Order: sequence, then C-alpha cells, then structure tokens
Amino acid sequence: MTDLRHYDVIVSPSITEKSTLVSEQNQIIFNVAKDASKPEIKAAIEALFGVKVTAVNTLVRKGKLKRFRGFAGRQKDVKKAIVTLADGQTIDVSTGL
Repeated sequence: MTDLRHYDVIVSPSITEKSTLVSEQNQIIFNVAKDASKPEIKAAIEALFGVKVTAVNTLVRKGKLKRFRGFAGRQKDVKKAIVTLADGQTIDVSTGL
C-alpha cells in the first residue's frame, strides 16, 4: 500500500500543449504541492505509478494579475515538476489513480 503523503505531493497532471510536446522526450509534467521536494516527488511518482524516474526538475509559476469586469484578482502560484522517466517507461495521465 502506498503512503498517503504521496497523494498530497502530486496534485494533478498538467495537460497543456507544452506537456504533450515534452511527452515525446519521455517526460511528464505534474502540478505538485508548494512544499514538496525533489526526492519526495520522485518517491511519490515511483510509488503511485510503478515507474522508474531518472530526473525531476521543478519550477514555480508566479500567479498573474487578472481583471474580470473591472475588478482586479490574482491567480495562485503553482509549482510544477517535470519528471523524466527511464527508457521504456510510460504513464497514461488520461486515466485517474
């Protein structure tokens, strides 16, 4: 059985145009918790999906200032992890856990 902390580390897969482009290089992009470290992300991906992870790169996208009907609002900051899988390993992000 997997540790419940793994479900708190991985928030959701990122389904964007860029994430589909990097999937050709055997990489997957996930939205992760802000306090998650690279070893925690690697352990969570390996435990939840049963794959071998070779590298984890992280980035924090700062929230933008948006206007809606004249009122200013701010989007949240999002931490993303670009996970590189070993050769021959795949993750189908279209299915749920």
